[in-house]
Amino acid sequence: MADTLETPTSKLELVMGTDAVRRLAGSCVAVLGLGGVGSNCAEALARGGVGSLVLVDRDAVEPSNINRQAVAYASTVGQRKANAMARIVADINPHASITPIDVFLTRDNIGQILGGLERRPDFVVDAIDNVTAKLAVARWCQEEGMPLVSSMGGANKLHPELLRFADVSQTHGCPLARIMRKECRRRGIHGLRVLYSPEEPVRPQAPDGASGKAATLGTMSYFPPIMGQMIAGDVILSLSGIDGRRAGGVGL
Repeated sequence: MADTLETPTSKLELVMGTDAVRRLAGSCVAVLGLGGVGSNCAEALARGGVGSLVLVDRDAVEPSNINRQAVAYASTVGQRKANAMARIVADINPHASITPIDVFLTRDNIGQILGGLERRPDFVVDAIDNVTAKLAVARWCQEEGMPLVSSMGGANKLHPELLRFADVSQTHGCPLARIMRKECRRRGIHGLRVLYSPEEPVRPQAPDGASGKAATLGTMSYFPPIMGQMIAGDVILSLSGIDGRRAGGVGL
């Protein structure tokens, strides 16, 4: 029989302590992009006790998402990702404050959308797969003094044990990070913390008739989820303060 004193946060409290769990419950995280990395990150943040989540994605769930995305099931195909993820988070934590936003972020609307939120996020997770949008997010967070961690590429890679956090200027071997590194330097964006893998991408084995991303970008079932979990861990450790690198402005 389960211990009657157990709660959804009791296991967290054993590791982090009550004060850290309370800090997480009072924190707000914006997850931008709800694909393989972002959806798994959002789920882990919800299970990790983060009390307020902003979930941003303009896409709908597709059958090809099912192999890696926490938002993707046979029952959610065709649903808007932001709304489907909000329902999953609410099922994990009915007391959570959830703001789903069905929009594509651009440099023209990011200030209006993120700056116009009722609750200012304490941390931003960039799990977007569009370089222009990623740069816009990095620029806005730098100007706002907003803590940010950005996901680099996970397609066509096999070995999650090679994943690591670094300043984007210190990355190597990742095609997306190479572009971000160059553009950040050119635009004066500095101090961008990223999760990346130096693993050389494998050559895709495109099926007959496939074209575009379907022919060039494959993804292992475990790779983006592990990236999302690692980023969630990075955010939780920062917001809770238990590893000594507390993010600023966290609600208590």
